[in-house]
Amino acid sequence: MSDHWLQIPEWSWNHPEETQPTYVHHWVQQLKNIKSAPDMILYGAPISRSSISVSGASLYPLEFRRTWKSFATYNLDENVDLIHYKVADAGDVAMHTTDILLSHQRIQETTTYLAKHYPSSTTCMIGGDHSTTACAVRGVKGAFLNEVIGILQLDTHLDVRDPKELGPANGTPIRQLIDGKIVEGENVINIGLHGYFNAKPLIDYANEHNIGMVTLKQARKDGLIKTIQVALEQLSAKVDRIYVTVDMDVLDISVAPGVPASTPGGMSSIELFDSLLEIGKHPHVKHIDFVCLDPSKDSVVAETVKTGVYAWLQFVTGRILQGK
Repeated sequence: MSDHWLQIPEWSWNHPEETQPTYVHHWVQQLKNIKSAPDMILYGAPISRSSISVSGASLYPLEFRRTWKSFATYNLDENVDLIHYKVADAGDVAMHTTDILLSHQRIQETTTYLAKHYPSSTTCMIGGDHSTTACAVRGVKGAFLNEVIGILQLDTHLDVRDPKELGPANGTPIRQLIDGKIVEGENVINIGLHGYFNAKPLIDYANEHNIGMVTLKQARKDGLIKTIQVALEQLSAKVDRIYVTVDMDVLDISVAPGVPASTPGGMSSIELFDSLLEIGKHPHVKHIDFVCLDPSKDSVVAETVKTGVYAWLQFVTGRILQGK
């Protein structure tokens, strides 16, 4: 079996060689065209058949790239230009037409391949539904067998539903990783939980396995950025590398029409942007994903897709600020 299943993206932009890139679609380069290790490697995991609810999240990697044209590389708020931070697009993992388990295996193998071959690069996976996170974290573990992995999860849901009942669906990735002994529950911190969206048996499982649960209400009371900082420091004291997973349903339903599982009472877009800027600054964060965004639910202005791209760019800005 291949060590990776990468395909050239369906949509990519070419950089005019004679000009300095000023927009994202000219700044990101294809991995095959870059000779030295990039600062970040992007790859898509376009699958959503493993979603519990109907979802077109498989469309997001494509629309994520299409929307780059709307964004400059210059961040006015932070006075940072992204152009010197090298981002390479490795393409999308080829999904099997009908076999979900095989598609998941390909995501895992591809993540291992990228992490092994580019150990100094930050990996960024664009989902796809949240089932892809379990695959990617297993892939990271395959590349760094002797290292302890921690997870910082921005999410309205715990995602610890039982895969014995649902299969490896998008509601199960954290439980898959804990039950499979890839990560310890005490090395998982979820920020963004709120309201009426996690059944009591799921809370019981989280408590039993010592998952760190920070409600959005508590995070706002303590200060969201302070909460992020504390979580990162708690994890970095115990683990070798931190994997960040951003389920876009952490956003409030009013600002995320393109997220099937978004809820009332979630984060504002500004709260998410500020959180990712802070997360990007932390040196123990080596991997990140963005999942569960369905472009087909957006209006003609692609508001949620644009929010997703902005969130990613905030993380990149944080990476640059980390070095200053």
